[in-house]
Amino acid sequence: MGYKNGKDVLPCELLQELQKYIQGELLYIPKKKNSRAGWGENNGTRNKIRKRNEEIHRLYVRGMRIQELVTRYHLSEDSIRKIIIKVSREQAYL
Repeated sequence: MGYKNGKDVLPCELLQELQKYIQGELLYIPKKKNSRAGWGENNGTRNKIRKRNEEIHRLYVRGMRIQELVTRYHLSEDSIRKIIIKVSREQAYL
């Protein structure tokens, strides 16, 4: 995130109005809600994890034991169980 001087980017009237509230301090102005990507959306991580979780659920439904899934995916037993429950609930709503 780069630093910008208010004098260089803000209209004079807006700068004067802001100076009534804050002077000489740093002010963070967040992006609009719709302009910010969620975690893992830009680099595809979110989609990869979703696909992995669906695969874990599919293998479990087809009879693979939880301990086999733990070994295969290098996740804890608790994580595997949570994934199975979450994907089951998501698919129930479809």
